[in-house]
Amino acid sequence: MSTPPPPPPPPPLQPRNPLHGKSLETILTELVAHYGWDGLAQRVALRCFSNEPSIGSSLKVLRKTPWAREKVESLYLFMLRELRRDGLPRPAK
Repeated sequence: MSTPPPPPPPPPLQPRNPLHGKSLETILTELVAHYGWDGLAQRVALRCFSNEPSIGSSLKVLRKTPWAREKVESLYLFMLRELRRDGLPRPAK
């Protein structure tokens, strides 16, 4: 009888990564609250943001389209930098 393998080590902490621990749904919700659907559609050219937009349909597209997810994550980071520069409060965690 052999002993089970040890559990994998915990993932490293990423205290300076603003995306760490954020779900795609949270990121999208904060972007919609900040820019609105029209503003989001202007910044990221995806039909799911301009034609009958919803969080659910947008999440489906973003999960299946890596380049679109990268654009949305980049826009989120840009929004955080913009808020920090303007001295506005960051979205809640």
